[in-house]
Amino acid sequence: QVQPVESGGGLVQAGGSLRLSCAASGRTFSSYAMGWFRQAPGKEREFVAAISRSGGYTNYADSVKGRFTISRDNAKNTVYLQMNSLKPEDTAVYYCAATPRYSGGYYRDGEYDYWGQGTQVTVSS
Repeated sequence: QVQPVESGGGLVQAGGSLRLSCAASGRTFSSYAMGWFRQAPGKEREFVAAISRSGGYTNYADSVKGRFTISRDNAKNTVYLQMNSLKPEDTAVYYCAATPRYSGGYYRDGEYDYWGQGTQVTVSS
């Protein structure tokens, strides 16, 4: 079992960058694929990015491809989301999640068993 805890959110101007971190407790972090999701006010939660257990496979939503990069450090039990060229439409609460399942793409939120509390990202125009 793991418990994700996000950090690194904040307020940034359009075109700027932020790096989110997700530290997960537990000694079996490398047994979980990790994902980032986001939810904007009045909208459903949506997939952002995911990374496999080893980090050798990544997947991104089309809306962030080329701007966001997901990575992980299994020695530190941490997954990161580097967000560049931020846009106002990226404003949302960002959630980190963990899944023990093997999946094609890891983009379905129903496949994730463990969720963090979320961190707010606000991009001003």
